[in-house]
Amino acid sequence: MKKLLDTCLAHFKLRFAEIEDVSLILSFIKELADYEKMLSEVVATEEDLRRSLFEQKTAEVIIGEYKNEPIAFALFFHNFSTFLGRPGIYLEDLYVKPEMRGKGMGKIILSYMAKLAIDRKCGRLE
Repeated sequence: MKKLLDTCLAHFKLRFAEIEDVSLILSFIKELADYEKMLSEVVATEEDLRRSLFEQKTAEVIIGEYKNEPIAFALFFHNFSTFLGRPGIYLEDLYVKPEMRGKGMGKIILSYMAKLAIDRKCGRLE
């Protein structure tokens, strides 16, 4: 069962991606690439994502859902600061579907990422 995290915005919830979300994650990656006019550069496959995200666990993904429909994602991974002697979180991608922009959902995801960095005792969020 997917654990949904409530947010301050009605009907908008966050959750960590699960292996069943691989095709959804790839579709978000392609939408983001298309938005940035870089779709032809996407070579990732569902198998690549399955292996990297869920077997090797080299990165994590948060899915934003509005009224039970996935409308956003954030992909991040841990790095390390030798100066701080602590891990950090590097946010690689944050994407909200165009029709859902301007409602504060991206800010909510960023706020959650900051809280996650604090909870995980990270030195910074980049």
